[in-house]
Amino acid sequence: MKIQEKLRYTKDHEWVRVEGNMAFVGITDFAQGELGDIVYIEIETLGETLDKDEVFGSIEAVKTVSDLFMPLSGEVLEINEGIESNPELANTDPYGDGWLIKISINDVSEADSLLSSEEYKQEINA
Repeated sequence: MKIQEKLRYTKDHEWVRVEGNMAFVGITDFAQGELGDIVYIEIETLGETLDKDEVFGSIEAVKTVSDLFMPLSGEVLEINEGIESNPELANTDPYGDGWLIKISINDVSEADSLLSSEEYKQEINA
C-alpha cells in the first residue's frame, strides 16, 4: 500500500494535494484496495461551493457504493474527465491520473486539520 509523503489525508481515506489556494482530491491507495474494482464515479457538484465534510459525489465498486466527502470547504472547479470514462484509474493510479476533483479552497488554514502521511499510516493501522 502506497502513502505519499507530500499529501494530506482524511479519515475518510481521501488525499489532498494543496497548491496555493487550490487543491486536488482523490481516494487513497488503501481506499481503492478496500473498495475493490471501481466501476462508476458520480460527481455532480461542479461549480458548487460545499462545506468541509459535505458529500461531493459517490464511488461505486463491484461490492459497495461509498459517498465522497469534501476534505476542505470550497468550490468544485473541475472534475477529472479521465475518471468519467475510465473509473478504474482510481484503482490503478489513485495518486496520479485517478484524481477526482480540483477545488478552490475557501480557507487554506483548514488544511492544517488534515492528517499527515504519518498520522494517516497510524489511522489505517489502528
